[in-house]
Amino acid sequence: MRLKDKVVLVTGAAGGIGLASARRFLADGAKVVVADVGPARVAAACAELGYANPADPASRVMAGVVDVTDREQIDRLLAAVLARWGRIDVLLNNAGITQDARLVKMTDAQFDQVIAVNLKGVFECAQAVARIMTTQKSGVIINASSVVGVYGNYGQTNYAATKSGVIGFTKTWARELGPQGIRVVAVCPGFVETGILKSIPGPVLQKMVDKVPLGRLGKPEEIASVYAFLASDDASYINGAVIEVSGGIML
Repeated sequence: MRLKDKVVLVTGAAGGIGLASARRFLADGAKVVVADVGPARVAAACAELGYANPADPASRVMAGVVDVTDREQIDRLLAAVLARWGRIDVLLNNAGITQDARLVKMTDAQFDQVIAVNLKGVFECAQAVARIMTTQKSGVIINASSVVGVYGNYGQTNYAATKSGVIGFTKTWARELGPQGIRVVAVCPGFVETGILKSIPGPVLQKMVDKVPLGRLGKPEEIASVYAFLASDDASYINGAVIEVSGGIML
C-alpha cells in the first residue's frame, strides 16, 4: 500500500471525483478526512465509504464539515485533524462549483460565488495546510484544475478564470514550498461522468464526447488514480506539473 498511514484531506469529498478519490486513498492505505459543506452530505459519504462512525478514534475516516471560503472553519478542522492524527501529509483541493452563463448574461453573484469557492477556497485551504506541512518539512498539495482553465469554454467565464488561476497557484507554490520538502501539482480533468453532467442535454453532451479522441467521457475513478499516484512517493520528483487527464480532448 503506497499511501499506508498517510493522512489525506480531501475537500469536496461528498460526491463525484472527490468521493472516488477518498475511496482510492483508503484503498491505498491512507487515513482520509472526508471534507465537504453540509453535515448530511459528509455523513452519507462516510457511510458510502464503509465508515458509518467516523468519530470512532479507530476509524480510518474522519468527517470534516467545512466551508472552504471560511478560514475559521478550515482552521478548526485542521486543529481537529492534528489532534487525532498528528499530521497532514496530503491536501487534495477538490471543492468546486459552477455557475454558468455567457459573458453578457453573467451576474456579479454568479461570478463572485465561483471565485470564492474555486479560487479563494483553494488559497485558504492551501495556505493553512502549507503552514503545517512547512513544520513537518514534507507534504503534497494537489490542486484540481480543469481543461477549461487551459482552453476556456463557452459560458464559463468565471469557472475558466478560477481554474486558470489554480494553475498559476500551482506553479508559484511549487517554487515557494519545494525547498521545504512540499510538492505542489495540478490536475486538469476533462469532461467526467459526475452529477454535474446530468443537467446537460443529450445532444450537447454528445458534442462534448465528440471532442474526445478516446470517444467517451472520463470516469471519476480514472482521475482518482492519478491523484493517488501524485500523492505517493512514486511521484517524488514531480513538482509544479500540470497534468491533463482528458482523453486528449480538443476544445
